[in-house]
Amino acid sequence: MKRILSILLAAALLLPAGCAPAAPAEEGEVRLSVVATTYPIYLLAREVIQGVEGVEVERLNTGSVSCLHDYTLSVDDMKKLERADVVAVNGAGLEDFMSDALASTDAAVIDCSEGVELLENLSHDHAEGDEDHDHGHWDPHYWMDPRNAAEMAGNIARGLAQADPDYEGTYLSNLSRTGAFLYSWYGNLEALLNWDEGPEITGLITFHDGFQYFAQAYDLPLLAAIEEEAGSEASAKEIVEITRLVQEKDIPVIFTEVNGSDATANAIARETGCAVAQLTMLMDGPEDGTLYDDYYAGLKDNVAAIVNGFAGEELQ
Repeated sequence: MKRILSILLAAALLLPAGCAPAAPAEEGEVRLSVVATTYPIYLLAREVIQGVEGVEVERLNTGSVSCLHDYTLSVDDMKKLERADVVAVNGAGLEDFMSDALASTDAAVIDCSEGVELLENLSHDHAEGDEDHDHGHWDPHYWMDPRNAAEMAGNIARGLAQADPDYEGTYLSNLSRTGAFLYSWYGNLEALLNWDEGPEITGLITFHDGFQYFAQAYDLPLLAAIEEEAGSEASAKEIVEITRLVQEKDIPVIFTEVNGSDATANAIARETGCAVAQLTMLMDGPEDGTLYDDYYAGLKDNVAAIVNGFAGEELQ
């Protein structure tokens, strides 16, 4: 089974027809500075500006943490925001940490969540002393569905076209290409999760609540999602509930998030014998990253971890 899956994954990683990596924008004097608040926005913006001279895309250092709700802007972040002409934000409450900075900026702000059908937050709060750690009404992790990423690209392209109308045609042409890639990749991953010889995926248990859109996109039952990070581990009641769920449903694998805590997951694994694997929310990557190598490949890794985990293969 592993050999078959490896072949399928290799096929899915082939670039769609005409999908050669785009050439970088020509270097020279920066005339339009764009700041992205997250890594997925950074990758999408870099795709949208291909072939446009004098546009620079930078990102905040938000990839250094697993949860942005408690992120504090660094001095370097503030400098980037001060020189920004355009700030592209995730929206849906994710950037509450920088509400004051956004209120005081003269830059145009692009809300990448416009037009996205947002899901309600899973409403899993964590007690911190006498206060609850509430992450808001809407689930902000919508980029985990490639179709939503296409909406994000559209918001970025239209926002940049408004800020830089001389290059409107290039932005919109890049949007057409990028959207086609994203929908093609969505189909590739859907096929991998539904191939005839694949295992039955009876339900996901994740130790971050950011996989709701991913699960919905690929019709995967999300049985439990607990946001666990340093200082806000799952309660004893939650551990007992998940342990019972794993045993009752005979779940072979549970999932932690890259850079997140795995303490509770490992404790449940010791109790039940299930495996523990990692999923990524694509929150960080190299400065020279590309949408294909760092967004699509990350989602492909998630699919491989799920399929291999439910197939009972050795997890890598």
